[in-house]
Amino acid sequence: MIDKLEMFMILAREGHFGRAAEAYGVTQPTLSSAIRALEESLGVQLVWRGARYQGLTPEGQRVLEHARRIVGEARAMQDEMREARHGVAGHLRLGVIPTALPRIARLTAPFLARNRSARVTILSRSSAEIRDGIAAQELDAGITYLDGAGLGRMEEVALWLETYRLVERAPDDAALPWAEAAARPLCLLTPDMQNRRLIDGHLAAAGAQAAPRVESNSTIALLSHAATGEWSAILAEALCEGFALPPGCLARPLIAPEAAHRVGLVVEHRPTYTPSLRALIAEARRIAD
Repeated sequence: MIDKLEMFMILAREGHFGRAAEAYGVTQPTLSSAIRALEESLGVQLVWRGARYQGLTPEGQRVLEHARRIVGEARAMQDEMREARHGVAGHLRLGVIPTALPRIARLTAPFLARNRSARVTILSRSSAEIRDGIAAQELDAGITYLDGAGLGRMEEVALWLETYRLVERAPDDAALPWAEAAARPLCLLTPDMQNRRLIDGHLAAAGAQAAPRVESNSTIALLSHAATGEWSAILAEALCEGFALPPGCLARPLIAPEAAHRVGLVVEHRPTYTPSLRALIAEARRIAD
């Protein structure tokens, strides 16, 4: 039953029998047979079928919610038994907003040091992708914005405050008002990124509006433009620390208004967690303290 529920979850995610079978590592007839067997055992139709997959029935949507919970509990049980034999040894999938990637080792390095058999996969994701990925059990946890992010029923552990810097070629790194930064030829992250929406809000609070000539979802692309001396980039402070800025560029604090947003660990609220996820939450709380 657990295997069939996992196949059903992957089918709902992929929206295509062939892709779902490939993702699960079985043939398409095997996956189709498993879905039909699941329907027969539950006595309801889960999937609308025609020439191809056409989505979940209303009953299928309800079963999907149960499947996510049941599979999550099964994984927790498996990890509990593995921990009893070998200690914390699970594999965690972490979605991390791009601006937090330079600081992620603050959490994962001590977690892995304490739990030598554990593994982590770190994936760059937007805040919306983290929320949806955790709900679909494609991610075990996320590092994302905690303020006004519409996270729903999540456990949260705040880790640090995100502040902002103007990266440009400049004679010194003196602080600069947001309104003055807006007058620069800016290169910024794309509007679909939560970081960009926050930056736009701070510029608006300063009575200014961004009109970037360059937009990208890659901070490397922004830094490459700042390196030419023709553009200025507004970036999270984490992206400016511990890594070399382009030659001649400095990271200038932005003021008026002072801006900071909480970033932290989020996991789905559950009565119990897998041992590895429990250990990660404990590590996050140690950092927070």
